[in-house]
Amino acid sequence: MKKNWQRHWPNIVSIVLVICVILNALISTAIPNWLWVSPEADISIHKITVAIIFVSSYLALAFGKIPGLSIDRAGIALVGAGLMVVSGALSLEDAYKAIDLDTITLLLGMMILVASLRLSGFFVMVTNLIVAKAKNPLFLLCTITATSGIFSAFLVNDAICLVLAPLVLELTLRLGRKPVPYLLAVALASNVGSTATITGNPQNILIASFSHISYTSFALTLAPVAIIGLIITAVMVGVFHRKEFTTIIHMQIDKPNLRINRVLVFRALLATAAMITLFFAGQPPAKVAIIISSWLLLTRRIKSKRIYAEIDWSLLLMFAGLFIIVAGAQKSLLTANIMAAVGHLHLDQVPVLSAVTAVLSNLVSNVPAVLMMKPFVTVLQNHDSAWLVIAMASTLAGNFTILGSIANLIVVQKAAERGVLISFWDYFKVGAPLTLITLMIGTLWLSL
Repeated sequence: MKKNWQRHWPNIVSIVLVICVILNALISTAIPNWLWVSPEADISIHKITVAIIFVSSYLALAFGKIPGLSIDRAGIALVGAGLMVVSGALSLEDAYKAIDLDTITLLLGMMILVASLRLSGFFVMVTNLIVAKAKNPLFLLCTITATSGIFSAFLVNDAICLVLAPLVLELTLRLGRKPVPYLLAVALASNVGSTATITGNPQNILIASFSHISYTSFALTLAPVAIIGLIITAVMVGVFHRKEFTTIIHMQIDKPNLRINRVLVFRALLATAAMITLFFAGQPPAKVAIIISSWLLLTRRIKSKRIYAEIDWSLLLMFAGLFIIVAGAQKSLLTANIMAAVGHLHLDQVPVLSAVTAVLSNLVSNVPAVLMMKPFVTVLQNHDSAWLVIAMASTLAGNFTILGSIANLIVVQKAAERGVLISFWDYFKVGAPLTLITLMIGTLWLSL
C-alpha cells in the first residue's frame, strides 16, 4: 500500500496544481461573465494557487528531486516558472524581464573560462606541482585546501569542485592515503574560499547583480573572512581526521604522464589574468567575462563543442526558472503586512540577518535563499552592507551539511563514482562546527 502511494503521489500533486490553475483562470475570466464572484474570492484563489506553486517548487528544489519522477533541479525550476505564467502571476513578457541576464551571462563566461583551463591541462599541471611539493600528509592537506580555496575565490566553486575532486581522488589513491579527508578539504575550502569575491559562487554573482557592489569593495570586505576560514578549514579537517595526519611519513610518487597543451594553458591563464584585472579595475563583470571567454573559442587546437560540453547548462536553466518563480511569488504574495512582519525581525542588525540567511540557506539552498531575501533587503537603509552579510552567511552556511551547496554534492558524487563513500556523518562532523565558527567570525567582522 505504501509503495503504491509513493508511486502515485507525484501525479496527485500535479493534478492538484492543475486544478488550482484552472480554477484561478476560470474565476479570473469566464465565471465573472455569468456568475457574480466577490473580488475577495478571486484574489484568494489566485494567491492560493501562486502560494502552492511557490512552496511546491521550493520544496522540490530543496530535496533536488520529486519521488517517482526523473526530474532534476533545473527541470523543477522550469516547471515552476511555467506554472507561474499559466496561473497569471506573471505575463510571459514579465517572465522574460524577471530573468537577470547579467547573472546568466557572467556565469556562462566563467564556465567557458574554467572549461578552457581544464581542457588545456592547467589543472593537471597544478596536480603535478602538488605531487612534487607535498612530502607528507599534513602538507598535502594544506596544499589542497589552499588550492581549492584560492581557485574557488575567482573561478566559481562548483566548477572548481567538478575539476579538482577527481584529480584529488586519483592523487590520494595513488599515494595510498585515505581519500575522504582530502575530498572534504576540497568541498569545504571551495565554499569558504568562494566567499571572497563576486565570482566565487552563483549566489555572490546574484548579489553583485542586485546590489551593484564593485568587485574591489566586495573582495576587500570579505576576503579576510575567507582567508581566516581557509586556515580553520585545514585545522578542522586535520583535527577530526588526526589519525591520517599524525603519522609523519615521506610521500613520493611518479608524476603521471598526461597531455598538457602549453599554448592553450598560456592563453587560458592570460585570459584569466586579464579578466581578474578588469574586474578589480571596475569594469562590469558580466561584460568582461563573456567577451574574454568568447575570445578563448578562437583557436584551432580544440573544438568549440568540447568546451560547450563542459558548461553546466542545467545550472543556467535553473537560474532562469528561479528568477521567474520568485518574481511571480513576489508580485502576487508580497503584501505590505508581510513586509511589516519581516521588518519586525530587525534584519538591519548583522547578527539577525546572518542567522536568518544561514538557516534559510540550509532549508532551501543558498541560491534560492538569496532570491527570497531580495525584496526584504532592498528596503533596508544600508542595503549594500546587508547584501555583504547575506553573501557571507549564505556561502559559509553551505558547509553545514552535504546538502548545503552544489559544490558538496559534486564532490560526493565524484567520490562515489570511484567507490569512495562520504557519508552524511563524515561531512557533518567537520562541516557543522566549521560552519558555526566561520559564521561567528564573519558576523563579528561585518559588525565592526
